[in-house]
Parts: sequence; structure tokens; C-alpha cells
Amino acid sequence: MTGRGGRLPGALEVAPVRLGEVAPGDDLAAMIVSACPPLADGDALVVSHKAVSKQEGRAVRLSSVAPSELAAGLASAYGRDPRVVELVLSEARRIVRMGGAGGGAIITETRGGLVCANSGVDVSNAPDGHAVLLPEDPDGSARRLRGRIAALSGRDVAVVISDTFGRPFRVGQTDCAVGAAGLGVVRDHAGCADASGGSLRVTAIAVADELCAAAELVKGKAASVPVALVRNHRACGGGGEGRPAGEGAAALLRPAADDMFR
Repeated sequence: MTGRGGRLPGALEVAPVRLGEVAPGDDLAAMIVSACPPLADGDALVVSHKAVSKQEGRAVRLSSVAPSELAAGLASAYGRDPRVVELVLSEARRIVRMGGAGGGAIITETRGGLVCANSGVDVSNAPDGHAVLLPEDPDGSARRLRGRIAALSGRDVAVVISDTFGRPFRVGQTDCAVGAAGLGVVRDHAGCADASGGSLRVTAIAVADELCAAAELVKGKAASVPVALVRNHRACGGGGEGRPAGEGAAALLRPAADDMFR
């Protein structure tokens, strides 16, 4: 233990990384590497999905969207922009629930299997007159970003792409992983001994989601900080050559057969 105000041995470090505005086709990896302190093997970079989506051209001009009759009806009922509702429907595999205490919420399952509000479609922190969609393949985006960062920095880092999700049984939102590469997204403790010598049966820690939640504390929602550097997290340790990239954030999706609420 160090003295007051000193650094604690092995302490988790989370630092904001400020970028300029991201535009379609930008070299996002180069922007991140340039803005970061020197990277180390085993670091994790948590990147807000909007930075990735903007780079991939997933910011849609609302004036180009023609609302369907269904979108127009839902928009009228819930006081929403029919063009945004059309994007929500087009990104959805199914509608899970509509309404709620706040009014106007459309909970959907996206084509990629995420259950979230409005199919992840967002007009906040979006270019004027646009809505930002989730990346088409967030795990693929994370793998590409990780590979490019490795080529530029010579370091083996994990990349997690985050978005903000609500929780059905708790007030407030937290950031969760929608894409990941370079780390195991779940640490399964089943079969391990607990502190009393008993056997853990079902404990599995959503490591990637925990990294996103920690990163959000320094990124914020309105501070134009789309990236956080996380260091000294044991999920990202090792960093050696050939370290497996894991299954991606898709491994965090609960199978339908195990979902008690579906």
C-alpha cells in the first residue's frame, strides 16, 4: 500500500482518449494511436460505437429516409420522428416491447441479436440531420480495428466497442460491449472453489461489459471522448504473440433456450 495520493500496486487504470470528429473513411486506428499515450501489450481500448459507425458510413441522413405506413403510425402514437422509427424498424429482427413509463420506447431485437432500445439507432451526438446506426458487424469492426492498431503500434491490445443499454430490472443505463476482439468476454468460474472451499456453479463474469462500464466513467455522454484506455485489467493480461481473440461480444448474447423472458 502506498501513502495517501500515491498509486496503488496493480491498480486498474482508465484514461480518456480525446479524438477529433470522425468522418466516413477516416483511419480511426491511426487517430486512436496518435491520441493515446504509448500503448502496451495487454491494454484494452474501449471505443464508443458511434465513432466506429461514423467511420463506417453508418450515419444516415434523415432526409433520405421514407417512412413506411407502420413507422408513421407508431411515430404518431408515440410522438416520435417517423424517419427515425423507420430506421428502428429496418434494423430490427423483431419488436420486443413498446411504450413504458417514459413513453415512446421501442425495445427491439436487432438483426445481430442485441436486445436494446430503438435498435441502437441514436440521434444524440450525431451529425446534424442524421441518425447513427450500430455497426453492421461490431465484432468484425473490433477485429479490424485491433489489427490496424497492432500494425501501427506494434502492440497486442484488446478492442471493445461499446454502447449504452438500459436494464429491465434496474434504473439507469450502463455501457455494454456490442463488439470485442483480443480478450475473453466472459470469465467463467463454474467449477472453481469459492473462499469457503465450496464449488462455484454458475458464476460467469461479463468482463467485456465491466470494461465498458468502467470506461464510461471517464468518457461521459457529452464530453466528446469516444475512447478510453484501460490498463492493468487481468482480462487483458498476457498480451503475447498468438493470444486468442476470443469469441467476440456475440458470446455475451443469451441463447433463446436459456432466456426466461423471451
